[in-house]
Amino acid sequence: MSKKQGKKGKKTVSPAQRGQDDLGDLDTGIASPVPSDVSLLERVVKTIRTSRYIQILLGLTFVGFILRFYNLGGNSLWLDEATTLTFARQSLGGIWASVAAGEFNPPLFYWLEHGMIFFGESEFVLRFLPALLGVLTIPAIYLIGKEFRDKNVGLLAAALLTFSPFHIFYSQEARAYAPMLFFFSLALLFYIKAYRSNETRSWVLFGIFSAIAFWTHFYAFVPVAVLVLHALITQVGEIHKDLGTARNIALSIVVFIVITLPLLIVTAELFLVRTSSAPTYGIQGVNVIYQTLLQISGFNDLIMVLFIILFLIGVISTWREDRNGSLLLVFMMILPLAASLLLSSRMPMIPRYLIYLLPVYFVGIASSYPALYAIVRDKRAIYLAITAVFLISTPFLATYYTTPQKNDWRGFSEELAGMTVDGDLIVVLPPYMSQPLDYYYSNTTDGTIEVGANTGEDLDAILEQYPGRRVFYVVTADILAVDPTGDALVWLDKNAEFVGQRMGIYLFRST
Repeated sequence: MSKKQGKKGKKTVSPAQRGQDDLGDLDTGIASPVPSDVSLLERVVKTIRTSRYIQILLGLTFVGFILRFYNLGGNSLWLDEATTLTFARQSLGGIWASVAAGEFNPPLFYWLEHGMIFFGESEFVLRFLPALLGVLTIPAIYLIGKEFRDKNVGLLAAALLTFSPFHIFYSQEARAYAPMLFFFSLALLFYIKAYRSNETRSWVLFGIFSAIAFWTHFYAFVPVAVLVLHALITQVGEIHKDLGTARNIALSIVVFIVITLPLLIVTAELFLVRTSSAPTYGIQGVNVIYQTLLQISGFNDLIMVLFIILFLIGVISTWREDRNGSLLLVFMMILPLAASLLLSSRMPMIPRYLIYLLPVYFVGIASSYPALYAIVRDKRAIYLAITAVFLISTPFLATYYTTPQKNDWRGFSEELAGMTVDGDLIVVLPPYMSQPLDYYYSNTTDGTIEVGANTGEDLDAILEQYPGRRVFYVVTADILAVDPTGDALVWLDKNAEFVGQRMGIYLFRST
């Protein structure tokens, strides 16, 4: 890794800072220096007019906007999104009290949604912030790739995120995953700047955005810890010679702790509760790694294999110029996956919890471009690469906006209302499924009685309490999470008849 002395301390020079002529700079011979004596607006306009990178990035961001906002309210709210609304309706203090009492999600996203519901409680409003921050992550990942390697890598990484099925899906969900990724991406950007320049400002900003990401989702702690570990390992020799070298790293940690201290205390307590028994849902064992790589690659095995190969090429290519950068790619992919594998036996693990892998994964894949460009030596290759990224996503895009992607509680509720009459009993299994059901269905309007049940014993008690009524049982697979013995399903098999299903929602009726 090349190094030079700067005014603010030792600085590592990235390939982007050394020039890009040999890597096919699209702006060579086109862009001209922007005069410093013109207004900011004029400088921005001049940059947009003269830089193909900015033009393409703006185009990708615009396409990303369409892909994330089109049909934003089309899918029904599912359980977790309905839960978001439940918490958002509370006061700011009430949201914090709920987190402190055991809700395993930090309060920041709920606080933001609390402000959003001022504009209504429609699916569009609830999903607006994740979609917006999902769009803004596209230029953020461009900056990450540009800082990490060069502008071509940044552009290709931004294209991968623009058309990523995984990212599009969670940008259209009223949960904290896309917002957490946005804030973590900013933390990653400033981390790369910080470990290369050792600039105090970048270390502080790394600590600030890491803290915001953690306030958005608890699992952000894992990649932040990996980044700190990377900083310590790559600078261990210099720290051993002079402890003062670690001052800025320590400063970023202090900033993180100060901002997150109340949440860290709550997190420790929640972690002990979360790991006190084996999980009743989620993915366990090696399948966690496979499913995560499959989903972040676009839900396709062949694409996953291709992406992994390109990622490995990117790691090797990076190693030749920037060993610390190559280690960053390896650390950020392997350590979180290994941690998820180990934790999966004690707490629920689901691929969406690892959405923070996207910027590293895509930058790693994009880092294979310099090596591949060395073979073709044609600037137009970047256009072909972006086109290829679009083409491999078309099978997903062809069906995503026309096929329901979440349990269709809207349609199910309409059908249920058409079957019931005044006085009928609606039993929801498990009870918390009443949240998405009641978003669309009103037992008050329909003249029915709605209750919840977890077990066969609960169902017997309900029949004793409401004798002689016709009963409809609304069931999802989540019943096995609260009743792993399957007791409730056995009871339904003996005492009710199956009426039908809508996606993952099943309806039974008393015999």
